[in-house]
Amino acid sequence: MFEKTVLLEKIKESFAAVMPVTLITILLVITISPVHTGTLLSFLLGAVLLIIGMGLFSLGSDMSMIPMGEYIGSQMTKSRKIWLVVFLSFFVGFLATICEPDLQVLASYVPTVKPFVLTASVGLGVGIFLVLAMLRILFKVKLSLLLWICYIGVFVMAFFIPQNYWAVAFDSGGVTTGPMTVPFIMALGVGVASSRSDGAADNDCFGLVALSSVGPISAVMLLGLLVGGDIVPPDLSEVEIITQSNQILAPFLHKLPHQLWEVLMALGPLSAGFFVFHHICAKKPGNALSKRALQKILVGLGYTYLGLVLFLLGANVGFSPCGYLLGVGLADPDKGILQYIIVPIGAVVGYFIVQAEPAVHVLTKQVNTVTAGAISRKVVLRCLSVGVACSIALAMVRVLSGINIMWFLIPGYAIALILTIIVPSPFPSIAFDAGGVASGPMTAAFLLPFAMGACRAVGGNAATDAFGVVAFVAMTPLIAVQIPGLIWHIRNARLKRMTPMDAEFVPMDEEDIIDL
Repeated sequence: MFEKTVLLEKIKESFAAVMPVTLITILLVITISPVHTGTLLSFLLGAVLLIIGMGLFSLGSDMSMIPMGEYIGSQMTKSRKIWLVVFLSFFVGFLATICEPDLQVLASYVPTVKPFVLTASVGLGVGIFLVLAMLRILFKVKLSLLLWICYIGVFVMAFFIPQNYWAVAFDSGGVTTGPMTVPFIMALGVGVASSRSDGAADNDCFGLVALSSVGPISAVMLLGLLVGGDIVPPDLSEVEIITQSNQILAPFLHKLPHQLWEVLMALGPLSAGFFVFHHICAKKPGNALSKRALQKILVGLGYTYLGLVLFLLGANVGFSPCGYLLGVGLADPDKGILQYIIVPIGAVVGYFIVQAEPAVHVLTKQVNTVTAGAISRKVVLRCLSVGVACSIALAMVRVLSGINIMWFLIPGYAIALILTIIVPSPFPSIAFDAGGVASGPMTAAFLLPFAMGACRAVGGNAATDAFGVVAFVAMTPLIAVQIPGLIWHIRNARLKRMTPMDAEFVPMDEEDIIDL
C-alpha cells in the first residue's frame, strides 16, 4: 500500500516534468513546424511511456540503487584498505559506464568509431576518475583544486587532437553520467563520506559525478590523439514516417526486445556485483543487511528495470524522430529571418526538458537531504532549468552560425572554475555534479537529434556543429547552480559587516535568486 502511494506521487511528479515539453512540441507541430499525424501520435505515446517510466525508475532508485551504493561505500571505508577502495571504485565506475544507455545512444551517432572502442575508452576514463574522486574524499583534498587541474589539462590536450573530436569528447562527458550511473555513484559518495566524522564530510559527498564527467572527455581526446581520422555522423534524413494510426505501435514493439536486453545488460552486472559483494561482507558480524532490506532492494531493482525500459523506449522511439523533424522544420532557410526563432524555442524546450531527466531528481533529492533543507530542491531545479535553457539557445546559435565550440566552452568553464574559488561549499560540488546529471537520455534522444535536424536544414557539418549540444547542457549548470551560492556569500558578508557574530547558514529560496 505504501509503495502504491509513493508510486502515484512519483508519477504525478514525472507528469508535471514531461507535460510542458509535450505541450510545447504539440504547439510547434500545429503552428510553424508540422510533422505527419502518425509521427505526432507516436510522440504522444512516447510521452506516456516517459511519464510512467520515470515514476517507476524514481521509486526503484530510492528502494535499490541508492541503498546499494551507500552500503558498498560504507563497507569500503570500514575495511580501511586503500587498495580495496581503488579496485571497487574503478570496477563500479567502468561497469556502470559501459552499460549506460545514454552512452549507447551517443555511440550510435558516431559510426566511424566502433561502439565497443568508444564505450570501453569512456568506461576506463570514468573508472580512473571515480578512483580519484573517492581518494579525494578519504584524504580531504579540495574539489576546486582537482577541477582546476583536470580542466586545464583537458583544454591543453584539446589542441593536440583533431578538431572534430572536440564536441564528441565533451558530449561523452555529459552522457556517461545518466540514470544508471548517477544514483549509484552519488550514493557511493554518501557511504564513503559517512565514515568521516569531521564537519566537512557531508559537503564532500558531492563531487563524484563532477570528477567522473572529466574522465570520458580525457579518454575520448586520448582516443582522438591515438586514432585520429574524421567523425562522420549517421544520415538521419530517412526518418521513418508513420502514415497510418495502426502503424504507431509497430516501432515500439520492434524496439522493445532490444530495449529489454539493453537495460538488462546495464542493470544486471551491477546488481549481481552488489549481491556478491554483500555475500562476502556479510560473513563478518554486523555487516549484513537484513532480509527485509534485501527484499526491498530486489523489488526496487524490478521497478528500476521496468521504469528504464519504458523511459528509454519512449525517448528513443517516440521523441527522437519528432525532435529531428522539428529541428529540420524550424531551421529551414526558406523561412528567412524566422529561421532564428529556433534560438528562443530551443531555450524554452531546454528549460522544461531538464526537469524530465531522471538523474536530476536523484541529485535534487540528495541535495535537499544532505543539507537538511538549507538548499531546497526548487532552487537547484530552477537554476538547472535556467542553465539548460541558456545552453540550448547557445547550441542553436552555433548550429546556425558554425562558430567553433571552443569559443563557448573555454570562457564558460573559466567562469565556472573561478566561481569555485569565491562560492562557499557545497555549491561548487553540487554545481559540477548538476552539470553531469542535466545531460541524460532526454538530451541524447531528443535534443541531439533536434540539433542534427537543424544542422541538416542549414547545410552545416553535424560532427562539428550539431555535436556539442550535450556539452553545452553539461556546462551551463556549472555557472547557474553556483549563483545561489554567490548570493548566499554576498548576503553573509553583509550580515558579518552588521554584526560581530558569524551569520548562520540560512535556507535558500527563489526570492534570494530574484534579489540578486
